[in-house]
Amino acid sequence: MFRDEIQIEVSAGKGGDGLVSFYREKFVPRGGPDGGDGGRGGSVILIASDQVNSLLKLGRRLRYLAHDGQPGGNSNKAGRDGLDLEIEVPVGTQVFDSVHGNLLRDLAHNGERLEVVVGGRGGQGNARFATAVRQTPRFAQPGQPGEQRRLRLELKLFAEVGLVGLPNAGKSTFLSKVTAATPKIADYPFTTLVPQVGIANIGDYDTLVIADLPGLIEGASTGHGLGHRFLKHVERCGVLLHLVDVSEDAADPVEGWRTVELELERASPFLFAKPRMTVATKVESADGEARADLLEAAVGVPIARISSWTGQGLRELLTAAQRLVRAPQTP
Repeated sequence: MFRDEIQIEVSAGKGGDGLVSFYREKFVPRGGPDGGDGGRGGSVILIASDQVNSLLKLGRRLRYLAHDGQPGGNSNKAGRDGLDLEIEVPVGTQVFDSVHGNLLRDLAHNGERLEVVVGGRGGQGNARFATAVRQTPRFAQPGQPGEQRRLRLELKLFAEVGLVGLPNAGKSTFLSKVTAATPKIADYPFTTLVPQVGIANIGDYDTLVIADLPGLIEGASTGHGLGHRFLKHVERCGVLLHLVDVSEDAADPVEGWRTVELELERASPFLFAKPRMTVATKVESADGEARADLLEAAVGVPIARISSWTGQGLRELLTAAQRLVRAPQTP
């Protein structure tokens, strides 16, 4: 199942055992203890990366293991430390302890790191235990086990522009046309089950990060459909584009627009106050233009009109969205 929330188990590596060893040479039959210490076990570290945009791949494995430390060697040689396991997650991933439910960290910035389990300490070799009284210790410490933990990872998306609207409003098609993203596109509701992110080029030197969010339905603010998933992602988008299907095969565009606006208002004043533009999609006929006119009259301000199929209005919409993103926002 496509998810924006997964659970995994992480285990740090065991520390290497200390060694019991005594120095031996042809003319030194009874040398002192020279057993080395074991190496530290590897830790598991989560790293926020803007090169990763989904938890889907990470969720294909249930358990992640770091490497064990190596045992100590003779001649007081320490064992090699176990390699840390570094796991890249999308920027905006929240990391929870599944057992206790507490938030460990919100990995909100690219490159941010979180050590979720620490590798076990290596055991000390017998050379560490030699004293004037105990000159030939015949014991060493075993390595300590690494920490284990069950984690819940939840992606809360960061984007400059979030696409909202009813299922089949044309959000995924729009994203695929203006960015290199390849969201799933089909003629049935809830094609988008997890957020899809793309970067649109605006001119030669500027870009917009755009997120296609799971479709909204009536009752989303109380959890219907994909409501809670949808609303938590909307929180982190700077500007919203409310896409409304005005094609002749679609339901009443004015009612569809009102449904989404009402759910945003019910969810929270914070969401409802976000800057947004209304966009009539699939404007590909005279009937579509007429339905867009009705929608514009209901909204009360000029709306954008686009056709992702023909390319009509796409560049103008991106330019207008960029201006809205860059405009200073009132507190």
